[in-house]
Amino acid sequence: MSDRRTEILKAATRAIARRGVRGLRVGELAAEAGVSTSLIYYHFTDRAGLLRQTLEFISDRADHYTTDEDDPAPRSRDPRADLERVLLGELQDSTDVRENSTAWGELRATAVFEPSLREDLARTTHTWVHDIAELLARADPTGTAPAHAAAAERLTTLVEGLSVRWLSGSLPLDHARRLLRGAVETELRG
Repeated sequence: MSDRRTEILKAATRAIARRGVRGLRVGELAAEAGVSTSLIYYHFTDRAGLLRQTLEFISDRADHYTTDEDDPAPRSRDPRADLERVLLGELQDSTDVRENSTAWGELRATAVFEPSLREDLARTTHTWVHDIAELLARADPTGTAPAHAAAAERLTTLVEGLSVRWLSGSLPLDHARRLLRGAVETELRG
């Protein structure tokens, strides 16, 4: 991905996190990214294309901060630790995580009223759930695929809810992380 395209996507994530999807203005985005509005349209064609690519960028960036960048497929001797590390990676006090989580929530809320975004959001969510189900299967090899899939749905949904509460100030980060660890323990005990 070109540096300018990456800068546009970073700026779009920041703008969506701060002002929501409705507050995303191409002119302001261009100024924040240090590019022309025509370059934004060149790379993304239209607003829907920009939102789709921003969603993909958010997902890719989350992959980087939830896994080891040298080995994107977490594989330690402790599969449970890998699972916790990936899930807890979504609950860390860093700019990237705050922007990603907030922008993700804004895009999810927008999909309620913009069906064109739903398919992309569903696909991205499905990939995340699938990845967590695979980690659960490693941590609990005697479980079934449907049980792992259901547990992955519950855990990823919990991460989203805890993230919203933490980011909005209604739940301290350390408490959110403890709750998530407890949920992982509960799911693995099954």
